[in-house]
Amino acid sequence: MVRTLLIGLDGATFPVLDDLTRADTADGPVMPFLRQLMQGGYRATLRSTPHPLTPPAWVSLMTGRSPGSHGVYDFMRFRDAGDEVFFTLYDARDIKVETIWSIASRQDRSVVSLNFPMMAPPRPINGSLIPGFISWRHLRINTTPDTLYERVKGIRGFNARELAWDFERELKVGEPMSQKELEDWVQTHIPREEQWFRIAEALLSEDQPDLFAVMFDGTDKIQHQVWHVLDPSLAPSQPDEDWLRLRELVCTYFRRLDGYIKRLVDLAGPKAQVFLASDHGFTGSDEVLRINEYLSERGYLTWATVGVSEADRRRAAASFAHLDWEHTKAFCPTPSSNGICIRVAGKPGGPGVPVGEYESFRGKLIDDLYALESVVTGEPMIRDVLLREEVFPGAAMGDAPDLTLVLRDYGFVSVRNLAPVMVPRPMVLGTHHPDGIFVAAGPGIENTREGVMSIMDVAGILLHSLGLNVPENFEGSVPDSLFTVDSLMQRPVLSGPPTLDLTGSAPVHEEEPIPEQEREKILEQLKALGYLEE
Repeated sequence: MVRTLLIGLDGATFPVLDDLTRADTADGPVMPFLRQLMQGGYRATLRSTPHPLTPPAWVSLMTGRSPGSHGVYDFMRFRDAGDEVFFTLYDARDIKVETIWSIASRQDRSVVSLNFPMMAPPRPINGSLIPGFISWRHLRINTTPDTLYERVKGIRGFNARELAWDFERELKVGEPMSQKELEDWVQTHIPREEQWFRIAEALLSEDQPDLFAVMFDGTDKIQHQVWHVLDPSLAPSQPDEDWLRLRELVCTYFRRLDGYIKRLVDLAGPKAQVFLASDHGFTGSDEVLRINEYLSERGYLTWATVGVSEADRRRAAASFAHLDWEHTKAFCPTPSSNGICIRVAGKPGGPGVPVGEYESFRGKLIDDLYALESVVTGEPMIRDVLLREEVFPGAAMGDAPDLTLVLRDYGFVSVRNLAPVMVPRPMVLGTHHPDGIFVAAGPGIENTREGVMSIMDVAGILLHSLGLNVPENFEGSVPDSLFTVDSLMQRPVLSGPPTLDLTGSAPVHEEEPIPEQEREKILEQLKALGYLEE
């Protein structure tokens, strides 16, 4: 019997969902079942991590811990070796704390987890796990148990290439796109989402785990590229045929997604508690900030000299910092980080800022950042500069950027060696917003609307729904208003032993090193989605 059903909707945001669930349209709501869930259950804004990016946000949701504790801040991590900085990809081995899959498993709850990022290579759980954000070539070796891949291969319509991230198919995204290319982009995600749904449908009906969780990520991918037809505030008063056709195609995706949600809720049964959550919300970005160019103009960094070889040219064009490290004191490592790292000299005379000058150097840098003015609005370009000790406290704080930037339009920065520092975008693009969604329904759930919850609340909510105590070292809490009084009288929210420290523990599979060609495709995919794009 399924106790708890979690449906993740990557990047889902209430402004879009409210528009798609409206009943006052000619054909009724695009998502009638979601409308029913939201009207009959609990609803709250889900505040993401301080930088609302996919890896740290989903990991916080799955662990109940902040990035300062779990250690994941970005898609890419770097190691400063003094005269060079090396970049690699984050994966499950970088997560320093337990996930809810592990916590539930060791307390004899069965689990199915599908398509959540940063889960490869997987650790053992009491159930089944297929990670997200990996290529089809690495799908088999990263599923657990070992027999699961052969099992899902037997599901009607299974296609590993279509199911996994197809890096080749999506390379053109982020470039100027024609109407047909935009339509094709949306169209590719309809069958891919159906692949995940068919696997979810099969495992849910056959296994009936205590905790079943699946994440649909087409919501995020589509919003990045066609925000202009999804944001109600951008709808033209007299839309042309191209806009209407693209809008209808997007609505087709969301209608099918609504059907998938309904089917999974039906399969879970009337006794299951149902939770929908996103890692962050969405909004529109209309301006580019080339942050490393600004730091260069202010004397904080020096660009590397570009050689004549093909490798040198590729490296200079890469979407992470390509700098003269001997003469660089502060830099933004990747666009997706929206962070600035201050290099502290390891020894007197070494590259970076002397230890005793760190505070004064950081203060001047912050002043310079706040001085930036938007070329679009004339307002301050940066609405907030977050200090790592304030927003990322914990054992992993040292891996966080010294400063995290929140732009006026919540956009991602550029790290490219291009001028000018700020330019308007040709059109408004979708970007991440800190406010995501949380919806709950089922027995024992209150029918109410609340204000803002933390993304770190979700893990404790799920464990309580499973009949388990909430670990005392969780950084979120279970809102008093979520469960009915009768439900809480029968089983109050209780604190339990802390989670296990996974630092240094090995996942169940030691993943083979990612070949350089495959690594480049992953970087291109991140670029395509706007995470490594100016």
